[in-house]
Amino acid sequence: MKKILITGAAGYIGSMLCTELVSKGYHVTAVDKLKYDKNSLCHLFFKKNFKFIKDDVTKPNLIKKIIKNQDFIIPLAGLVGAPLCEKRKKEAVKINVNAIKLIMKFIKKKQKLIYPTSNSGYGIGQKSKFCDENSALNPISLYGRTKAQAEKIVMEHSNFVAFRLATVFGYSYRMRTDLIVNNFVEKAVKTKRLDIFEPKFRRNFIHIKDIIRAFIFTIENFKKLKNNIYNLGLSSANITKIQLAKKIKKNLKNTKIVVNKTKTDPDKRDYFVSNKKIEKAGFKANISLDDGINELANIFTNCDIKFNNNY
Repeated sequence: MKKILITGAAGYIGSMLCTELVSKGYHVTAVDKLKYDKNSLCHLFFKKNFKFIKDDVTKPNLIKKIIKNQDFIIPLAGLVGAPLCEKRKKEAVKINVNAIKLIMKFIKKKQKLIYPTSNSGYGIGQKSKFCDENSALNPISLYGRTKAQAEKIVMEHSNFVAFRLATVFGYSYRMRTDLIVNNFVEKAVKTKRLDIFEPKFRRNFIHIKDIIRAFIFTIENFKKLKNNIYNLGLSSANITKIQLAKKIKKNLKNTKIVVNKTKTDPDKRDYFVSNKKIEKAGFKANISLDDGINELANIFTNCDIKFNNNY
């Protein structure tokens, strides 16, 4: 079975990806310094095809050592989201950009790289047009700029696939409640109120399980997909913030929606995204926002989980 190296393996996407890959028999080497959650990979330590390394991916000697003999490298380590990157600017560049440069320094031509970037690079899209992979990148946050820069670096490799991820939602072993769908559902459950500002800002969304499916599809069909960038989102989930709030209210009927016209959103992203390219290549996200909202509502209502957020 193929050997796969995952950095940031204990994170929101990483913990779910490691779990699925290990269950499918892949040999997974997971690297994380466990800054936010020390428990998200505990269920894998018994598995013979899982190896965990607690360390920092910005160390050249570490990357040089662990990258050897890996068939696939999936770099998930990073500071994620506009607010966090603004708060810790130097660290954002160090992890989001420089750690990718390190991987590129030591990677061999035959090794395959799957890199998740963000569709936040599109910044503010045209009102009547969907952003596709040929649309100009115009990131308006440090987070968006670091991801766009790292994507360019990855494209220098002769064996890559890059995904511009839509905003992710759904439960993970390393849960995040700063992501907008997760955040709105948690607030609706706990306070029965959603304060919405700049309600017409647009986003595309995707369930975390669909992202994991996309990664596995890529591993299994790499030759067909390689050396391309793909938007990765749920095509039916191109909606505005107010539309999202109304979807949540439909599930949690006691929720009061309050539109705040005086407050502004520090993250000015506003776009709809076309996912036709990856769909034509054979992969389509299929978990609906309604199903994800129902999942999250049940988790926030019935589960006693302490979420150690990074914001």
